[in-house]
Amino acid sequence: MTTKPVIHVGVDGSWRDTGALEWALQESLLRQEPLQVVHVIDDKVRYVPGWEPDLIDDAAMELVNEVQKHLDESPGDLDHGAELIVGPPARTLTEAAADGRMLVVGRRGMGTFRRMLIGSTSEAVVAHLTVPVVIVPEYWKPADHSGPVLVALDDSDSNAAVMEFAIAAAVERRLPVRIVHVWDLPAVYSWDAMNSAGISAEWAENAQRHFENVAAEWRQKYPDMTIQIDIRRGHAVDGIVTTAEQSDAQLLVVGTHHHTRLAALLAGSVTRGVLHHAVCPLAVVPM
Repeated sequence: MTTKPVIHVGVDGSWRDTGALEWALQESLLRQEPLQVVHVIDDKVRYVPGWEPDLIDDAAMELVNEVQKHLDESPGDLDHGAELIVGPPARTLTEAAADGRMLVVGRRGMGTFRRMLIGSTSEAVVAHLTVPVVIVPEYWKPADHSGPVLVALDDSDSNAAVMEFAIAAAVERRLPVRIVHVWDLPAVYSWDAMNSAGISAEWAENAQRHFENVAAEWRQKYPDMTIQIDIRRGHAVDGIVTTAEQSDAQLLVVGTHHHTRLAALLAGSVTRGVLHHAVCPLAVVPM
């Protein structure tokens, strides 16, 4: 499938607050690619008892018109558009964006409890993704942050798409890329046994050596790019989220495998965990 140079953005009634549209407008200017904003009416909602379908449709069209006006007043001369589609929200958004550059959606809730209850559409979109999906937290303002583009890698050899996305974002923003890898020993090792045998030190050295080599390979491809590495031990989700917070990351990039239906539904335990807890925009890239 040929990729069209268009960035799709999913919006709802909170579009002024989620940060997704503002992030997408910045990305649009950096890439010089237009936005296609999509507002989806869930067809089920239109027939809930007590709700008037005509009122729902009128409110939706008013929202789309407001978004179009906002786009028309935004900087640049790109041909942005906004449209209304009826259907299941997550599936409709992913289908609309299937031949585009990426899909951008918002995420509400930054408190500890609310993070556990993020919008179902954001999570469902990631589970169905066919293009990179960027999830932007509520009230995110790009100008308020100055950290690097952070890319979380595992120790597999299938990280090329994730690195390419991270480097492209960093080049656009004139930022360094920081590779973060969080490792831990299998539960079969006890703390005492692993320390006395030097197993922990060996694993740490192996991880450091492996990702120094990974960084060196990408520096050869992009000699003008600053590529840093950050190797940590601990729980993967906690380590990745903590690194993003400490570095004030402007974007966190992770990959996900969708080889099976179950994998698609779960979106990978680490990716899903980071999705729930990240406090900066998160790009999930299919591998």
